[in-house]
Amino acid sequence: MTRHPLRLAIMEAERLLAAAGVDSPRVDAELLAAHVLGVERSRLPLIPLVDPPVVDALHKVVRQRATRVPLQHITGRAWLGDVDLEVGPGVFIPRPETELVLEWGLSTVEVDDPVVVDLCTGSGALALAVAHRLPRASVHAVERDPSALAWARRNAEARAVAGDTPITLHAGDVTEPEVLADLDGQVDLVLCNPPYVPDGVEVQPEVADHDPRHAVFGGADGLEVIRHVVGLAARLLKPGGYVAIEHDDTHGGAVPALLETRRVLTEVEDHSDLAGRPRFATARRVGV
Repeated sequence: MTRHPLRLAIMEAERLLAAAGVDSPRVDAELLAAHVLGVERSRLPLIPLVDPPVVDALHKVVRQRATRVPLQHITGRAWLGDVDLEVGPGVFIPRPETELVLEWGLSTVEVDDPVVVDLCTGSGALALAVAHRLPRASVHAVERDPSALAWARRNAEARAVAGDTPITLHAGDVTEPEVLADLDGQVDLVLCNPPYVPDGVEVQPEVADHDPRHAVFGGADGLEVIRHVVGLAARLLKPGGYVAIEHDDTHGGAVPALLETRRVLTEVEDHSDLAGRPRFATARRVGV
């Protein structure tokens, strides 16, 4: 059986993905090769030759990715912070931009045993990443969609088995006035990555065809859910507590303005992502 250079197979995969319009063809080709081989991407240079069945398997998943099926649906995995998550059809795939929300939120925590709430949790990504980094935190996560909640529950169980502090999942709608009423005034940190893309905006095929629409689009102006999240955060936070809300890159003025309408919120600020685009807004509840 003639073995084939892995490097050449990856180069061919990159070429096919680039022709299909995939944004990061080299990275995706390498990640798919690592997935097929069952190794970390960093170990690929240590594997110079592979058998023909491996090349065939790589071609199969590359062709699938070339139809714009999300990489994470093919591998079944996504990451946020240090947490490995199962994802697939029916749940929003965590994005790298949300890492900035996570890190900012963690930087605000000044107590050993904070209460943290993740609104619109989806796969449980933010909540589980917080629980992993802050073992003594009491973390609550809210999701309205049964399919997404099932993914979050699966991920929460896996992280608990791995040794992380269990989180509390709530089946609830952040637009309902009584959601998490028993936590009013007790929360140190509220994080939220809500649906925020304005209706009608064209998105990539990976999003349009595979992410749940209700997890992406946020009404005519993209602020339909965020308006409720602002009020909910103001109710949940204890004096001195913080909130961070991810938003569309067209919302750099609108979301801070919504936060400023709440007199109990101060220190309102907007933050950019690594590309310099407005990405999330933050505030602090008055008092200490």
